[in-house]
Amino acid sequence: MKTLSIDIETYSDQPLAKTGVYRYVESSYFEILLFSYSTDGGPVQLVDLACGEQIPTDIVAALEDDSVTKWAFNANFERICLSRHLGYPSGDYLAPDSWKCSMVWAATMGLPLSLEGVGSVLGLEKQKLTEGKDLIKYFCQPCAPTKSNGQRTRNLPAHAPDKWLAFKKYNIRDVETEISIQARLAKYPVPDSVWDEYHIDQEINDRGVALDMELVRQAIQMDGRSRSELTQAMKELTALENPNSVQQMKQWLSDNGMETDALGKKAVAEMLKTAPPKLQKVLTLRQQLAKSSVKKYQAMETAVCADGRARGMFQFYGANRTGRWAGRIIQMQNLPQNHLVDLAEARGLVRCGDFDALEMLYEDVPDTLSQLIRTAFVPQDDRKFIVADFSAIEARVIAWLAGEEWRQKVFAEGKDIYCASASQMFGVPVEKHGINGHLRQKGKIAELALGYGGSVGALKAMGALEMGLTEEELPPLVDAWRQANPNITKLWWDVDRAAMEAVRYKHTNETHGIEFSCKSGMLFITLPSGRQLSYVKPKVGTNKFGGDCITYEGVGGTKKWERLDSYGPKFVENIVQATARDILCYAMNTLRCCSIVMHIHDEVVIEADRRMSLQAVCDQMGRTPPWAKGLLLRADGYETDFYKKD
Repeated sequence: MKTLSIDIETYSDQPLAKTGVYRYVESSYFEILLFSYSTDGGPVQLVDLACGEQIPTDIVAALEDDSVTKWAFNANFERICLSRHLGYPSGDYLAPDSWKCSMVWAATMGLPLSLEGVGSVLGLEKQKLTEGKDLIKYFCQPCAPTKSNGQRTRNLPAHAPDKWLAFKKYNIRDVETEISIQARLAKYPVPDSVWDEYHIDQEINDRGVALDMELVRQAIQMDGRSRSELTQAMKELTALENPNSVQQMKQWLSDNGMETDALGKKAVAEMLKTAPPKLQKVLTLRQQLAKSSVKKYQAMETAVCADGRARGMFQFYGANRTGRWAGRIIQMQNLPQNHLVDLAEARGLVRCGDFDALEMLYEDVPDTLSQLIRTAFVPQDDRKFIVADFSAIEARVIAWLAGEEWRQKVFAEGKDIYCASASQMFGVPVEKHGINGHLRQKGKIAELALGYGGSVGALKAMGALEMGLTEEELPPLVDAWRQANPNITKLWWDVDRAAMEAVRYKHTNETHGIEFSCKSGMLFITLPSGRQLSYVKPKVGTNKFGGDCITYEGVGGTKKWERLDSYGPKFVENIVQATARDILCYAMNTLRCCSIVMHIHDEVVIEADRRMSLQAVCDQMGRTPPWAKGLLLRADGYETDFYKKD
């Protein structure tokens, strides 16, 4: 036996979407109901575990045999569930090294992340059966007790034999669909280097990160009390029945002389500038009530495993197009920042449940709880966190790809890119907190907004107007940045031309060390690392301005499969972010033996022995990959007893 393709159906009383699979399998009610498998691409066999059948001994042996490659769609689910089924203790799982995931394979090809979606896009003969959702709801989740079902809380095969038969067919079909996907994508195998990255990812997800559950529980309680007090204060000021209602609040503001179409964060901040004192008080309370910090704490409480660790927080290749990670469950990729100078003191007050002191010293309780979210992640067993991240990684990558020499020189000399950018744009020396220091902010906003072809709209979206820039200043800022960065501007249009030619004439060409090829209905962009980005069914189309552009199929902003368009600067954004991701992977591989517990964007968090050197970690992380000669990297870091933004 060389390969084993698997699909399982399970039962647990835990809500999988909220808990993640690691907590899901810890339920005493967890069990595998059906186990379908195919060995070496042969006919699919089904084991009805719910009705007393057993997985054959040779298949059980294969699950623990590293020489047999196990395949599944979203293989993490099968691997963790089977670990539990085989009696592995909590926190211990089947090693990921011999597992491969057909969902990851689909993702590398720019396809959807669902079995149904992939089958549909590929037009497979054996599609996933659509009745599956109803059958999963019936057999895999608790049911509400009713008079007609005899007050039972779970549906068993005996309660609906016809449905059970359909469920078995559904389970078999999933394996058949997965095998069809592998056959269809066989021309484009996933490189071993990407499988190695996937295995590192699985190790990190299996390891998890410890949570300070005392802090989490107290924060949830304090948030409840704070919301109750704020709501009461709002009721007294407005006499509204439900001051959290957007409709009622808009009407109240209108009755009090302030018209508004929206009550979002930005809209409320804008109104606060001109509101009279009474309305200011109400709007401030509204802002405080809008803080959603408690949701993160609740997600932690829901997902934490028996040993106090949260697992399965990162989805490999979850971000379409670039192959970057996506956050799951607690969503670590969008944690609120912290700016409190006395973070440890505020954290101590929450941990010991001293609400009155917290309110007296910090006034805005929701904001304080929000700033403390990061600090709920802690090292265990007398260890420390080492947090290291790349300095200005995207700015370095784009300068390297474009050959923008003045920027390379800034990085080589360890200078501030925002100051240097402002200096280049305005032709005067700029120093942070020094000569022409006020221009640094313009340099920063330009750097963040304009690197990928952005114009006035991008500056506004980045908050240029809120930072004090005027509408009139924006167009000259765009021109100044582009004139200061002629090689980056050239890179956009060289990439645009290369991609357009590849799609139009179906041939391979190259620019700036990046290869573009179009074959078998796919556009492939080969990065300096050798990894490929894939765009499905590319065509030359027309953009909203009437010019030529490339269109392709993918998951758009609506989360639906649709035809999207792209052009040079947008492709450059994909290329730069994908290259930054490959650099992070290289660093994670270098630090593989160092117990990485989290990685957020360009940052790695290590649960380290207290003797481990921070400098050694930063030096290792800052090593340039062999495929990126001439790229100047730097990693900075700090040590801490709880996670935070330094």
